[in-house]
Amino acid sequence: MMRLLESTKSNKKGRSAGGTIFSIILHSLIIFLAVFATARAGSKPDKVKAENVRFVEVKKAEPPPPKKEPPPPPKEAPKPKVKAPPKVVEVQLPKNVPAAPPQGFKVVAPVVNIPTTMPTVDLSAALTKESDFSGKGVAGGSSDGVKGGTGKEGDGGKAAGAEDHGPYMEFQVEKPVQKIGGEAPNYPEQLKSAGVQGEVLAQFVVNESGRYEPGTLKILNSSNAQFTAAVKDALPRMRFSAAQIGGKKVQQLVQMPFQFNIKQ
Repeated sequence: MMRLLESTKSNKKGRSAGGTIFSIILHSLIIFLAVFATARAGSKPDKVKAENVRFVEVKKAEPPPPKKEPPPPPKEAPKPKVKAPPKVVEVQLPKNVPAAPPQGFKVVAPVVNIPTTMPTVDLSAALTKESDFSGKGVAGGSSDGVKGGTGKEGDGGKAAGAEDHGPYMEFQVEKPVQKIGGEAPNYPEQLKSAGVQGEVLAQFVVNESGRYEPGTLKILNSSNAQFTAAVKDALPRMRFSAAQIGGKKVQQLVQMPFQFNIKQ
């Protein structure tokens, strides 16, 4: 049998107050739960939107370029070669053999003629020299002689034991060689008729007598072989004044140009 709370009268005041409080609490709880449920239902999370994510590859930083080494300094241009002047060749002349005794040793000759008288003997004088019996050199020569000498014992020779000086250069003499006479080289008829001109530069030795020393000619420059032949033919007939040093005539090495020009 159901009863409404209001229809039942309570005889006690304390029971009526407790029910009221309970009712308030119960209703408050119901309201709280209803509000909480409503708030939860209304605050449902939105659906997550799908997003396309693209991965972009980041370019790596390029390494710094290698340091360029400075170019090497330019090489100096080769210096032009300067043509050296023609060398003056010293002509070796056949040397005169000094007229001095040859270098050698003595040979004791046997006595053929027996003297009948006793010669005067100087016991203090040396009859021989020990160095003359050394066995070196030419038999019959002397220890004080000159190698290649042809003179007799006691001769001093032109320069005993000394070598002759070769031909001097022009700057070494006090008075140089000068041409004083003789025929000039003949102009080759074939070249003359063809109107060919030229020059020959010759080098030779002029001896103490003022003549060309045979065998010393050297052609330094020539424009034609026929001009060279003409110079070789005329040179022995030319006359020169010999070079001098201290008033003495000496040999000199000469360089002389010979020009072949057609007079018009």
